[in-house]
Amino acid sequence: MPYLETIKYLESFINYERIPVWSYKESLKLERIADFLEIIGNPQDSLKCVHIAGTKGKGSTCAFIAYILKEAGYKVGLYTSPHLSDFRERIRILCSLPTGEAGKLQASGPGLSGDFEGMISKGELSALVGKLKPDVEEYNKNSKYGPLSFFEVYTSMAFVYFKENEVDFAVLETGLGGRLDATNAADSLVCAITPLSYEHTQKLGNTLKEIASEKSGIIKTSGQIVISAPQEPEAMVVIRKRCREVKARLYEFGRDIIYKKTIYGFEVKIRAEKYTDLMIQLIGKHQLVNAAIAIGVVEALRAYKVKVDVDTIRKGLYNTAWPGRCEVVSRMPYVILDGAQNIASARALKKTIKKYFRYKKLILVLGVSKDKDIKGICTELYDLADVVILTRANNPRAAEPQVLNEGFEGKESYILNSIKEAKNKAIQLAKKEDLILVCGSLFVVGEFRVNFQQKRRIHG
Repeated sequence: MPYLETIKYLESFINYERIPVWSYKESLKLERIADFLEIIGNPQDSLKCVHIAGTKGKGSTCAFIAYILKEAGYKVGLYTSPHLSDFRERIRILCSLPTGEAGKLQASGPGLSGDFEGMISKGELSALVGKLKPDVEEYNKNSKYGPLSFFEVYTSMAFVYFKENEVDFAVLETGLGGRLDATNAADSLVCAITPLSYEHTQKLGNTLKEIASEKSGIIKTSGQIVISAPQEPEAMVVIRKRCREVKARLYEFGRDIIYKKTIYGFEVKIRAEKYTDLMIQLIGKHQLVNAAIAIGVVEALRAYKVKVDVDTIRKGLYNTAWPGRCEVVSRMPYVILDGAQNIASARALKKTIKKYFRYKKLILVLGVSKDKDIKGICTELYDLADVVILTRANNPRAAEPQVLNEGFEGKESYILNSIKEAKNKAIQLAKKEDLILVCGSLFVVGEFRVNFQQKRRIHG
């Protein structure tokens, strides 16, 4: 199947990432993907999985885990969402000694060169879609649970791809929630819950207790090892209860996992083990927490005779790349990209910018999905911005810039209806000593990256 036809086919499925309003419990049915996976031979059952859910830090934690295991010599499947600019970013295979197309550095991908190591090639994606298409169409004709969604189809493809490439481990990031998420069709050796906060409340619930209940749905087998990041008390109560119910073993941040900043980096203590002289390239205090959780996951794999030494962990952490998360893509002026579009992430981003960067004026380029806490996000970022450029991604879920403008009364602001216009305006306004911060929706960040890369190619 030609690649453009492949993309058109994938885009034909209902995609809840692009729909503003839909019923969570009526639309997501774990039975549907489980039913389909059985038809194609349950590829997920052959995988040794690590599963990550949470509100913030899921993707970064997955990346840290995958890069550590890669450095240890394992072949690691990495499945994340959403993508910044290309479907292929979601399905990757990392291995120390690349073999075949799956292991190559896909520097020709959509982002800045070398961003998405090991992502599935266009040819492999087309072949995979061609292989599964007859089963998908036959299933959708007869399904008692309704037709498969884009995310369910793509998750099934990832399972098949990882099985065919005989990965040693598959690191899976949940899409939305956890309990009903398509990735939850797989069982995991170890799972982790990253920090929980208020997001998707109209779907997951209006309290942290309800949100934690959905997220902790990935905890489901006796003996499973669970790593929890720092949580608010009401969320922690739910996670502990879930672990007791299924007889899972729980390692808690702050009790079993402790980290401390040092002069040149940080160190992590996990029960009797101590990991010192650690450094990461990802920016922000919250990334140290994500890295510590990742070490906890790798440590937990010892129960399955997987032992990774401290030197390997150091290298894996330091080599971890995760585009679009406080990512510096240019200097003089600084251009920083971050997909922060909830209150907790916006607050963390603000602290990081203030701590790590020096600049004269900050130009904020902001675009947010309409189902987010727009008022709360704008409130968090208000004092950080000297100039505000409000825009929207090319996505039906995007909030109109005029709505965002209500949160920046009194600021010098510009309303632009495309990312390209917003990028051009930001560059026009910025001097060498300034900082351009592009944040909000990952769709905004992804579009900006592509436009910015094109400009650099033209001028550079």
